[in-house]
Amino acid sequence: MEKQRSSRHSKITGDFGEALVLYWLSKDGFECARIDHTGIDLIARNPCTHEVMGISVKSRSRRLGREKAYLHIPNKDLKKAQEACDAFGCVPYIAVVVDTAELIRVFITPMDHLVELFPPTAASVGWKMTDKHLERYDDDPQVMIFELSTATKRWWRQV
Repeated sequence: MEKQRSSRHSKITGDFGEALVLYWLSKDGFECARIDHTGIDLIARNPCTHEVMGISVKSRSRRLGREKAYLHIPNKDLKKAQEACDAFGCVPYIAVVVDTAELIRVFITPMDHLVELFPPTAASVGWKMTDKHLERYDDDPQVMIFELSTATKRWWRQV
């Protein structure tokens, strides 16, 4: 039986995803900051390309059996990210964070590449998580990827 999640799990998942991407960028020498602005969550200067990136982070926590469900990104979110990046003079990026039972996957790609990979429908773009798509991302030099394995060694049990 699947455990009930907290009433704030969705908000906590979003905050965690932003903090995780920020941490990973910082760990790798990116000058970066979490910002409170409509459209983007992080700003980072890439030490390799010197590009200033405006990053919109999309995070999902997937229950067992739903690990391969794709992630909807509304077109209005892409528009807001582009507008924020125009205002700040940065290049729009999307970071996708997907937490599954034993693995947290993070993908970072330029927003224009996301739209190349998955042309928008009338309402949204979908980041796909099937095995075929995961292999495609692994082979795509424009999709940056890191993963964290997770294991619960000891935890409370409901009686």
